[in-house]
Amino acid sequence: MTNKKLRPNSAILADLEVVSDPETGELIRKDTGEVISDNMLSQGKEWRSFGIEEGANRARTGTPTSLAFHDMGLSTVIGKEATDASGNAIDTDTRMRMSRLRTWDNRSQVHSPTERSLQKAFSILSRLKDRLGLPNHITEKAAYTYRKAQDRGLVRGDTVDSVLAASIYVAARQSGVPRTLDEISEISNVKLKHAARSYRRIVTQLDIKAPIIDPSKYIMKVANKLGFDEKIKRKALELMEKAQKKNILVGKDPVSMAASILYLVNVDEGHHKTQSEIAKEAGTTEVTVRNRSKELRQKLGLD
Repeated sequence: MTNKKLRPNSAILADLEVVSDPETGELIRKDTGEVISDNMLSQGKEWRSFGIEEGANRARTGTPTSLAFHDMGLSTVIGKEATDASGNAIDTDTRMRMSRLRTWDNRSQVHSPTERSLQKAFSILSRLKDRLGLPNHITEKAAYTYRKAQDRGLVRGDTVDSVLAASIYVAARQSGVPRTLDEISEISNVKLKHAARSYRRIVTQLDIKAPIIDPSKYIMKVANKLGFDEKIKRKALELMEKAQKKNILVGKDPVSMAASILYLVNVDEGHHKTQSEIAKEAGTTEVTVRNRSKELRQKLGLD
């Protein structure tokens, strides 16, 4: 007759004095020495490292999967430990052989042109994330859009930088984050016309809906750059609401409309920010701000 060890009920364990053996995974009654369970779940950390540079920062699991990695974070590496599975030191010949294997393992991680292209693109994306202050969800969206563009062959004929800048812009618009294509292309060191061409190809070929960002977000962004106080921000938002009710903003660039409204409120409040200063901070031209300001004055009946 076999004695099956069942998983103990937590209510029963509460009434018993038990000790645990982390080496064997057993729960043992303190009074009788009876083994209650030999299938105890480990609650501690598995002190393992999952990368060459992670030796000093060991954790229970590796990094999470992410579309912003060329391999989605699923690649494995050969560790730098000098012991075998039993904890015994390995001999010199084995260490040298493992070192050579580790070198070739690193070299073989990227072996196709597609993976090399993804590695280059997502290396750039990692740098742009910090420079643009992008949150993780936008980075993931941009990586997803770039992968789809590469699968459809849209990177062919364009540069990796321009397609990546367009992907970031698509992700920003889908998430409602006020980032202009001009701003992204400037930080990416890509010509605006190239980024705009890649953007048009992506939204057309992939049938992506990129909603217009609420112009009020641009008002707050530009106002903060110019150091305007809360009174000007509040009046600008009120003026923006009036323009929206009269459908003046339909078909207009939200950045230029936000800059123009800020200029009108700035003049009305007796501030001395010029059209040139406001246009520069908004990433548009002085002529555009001047023309949009005239249009707003006429249609809103402003003095």
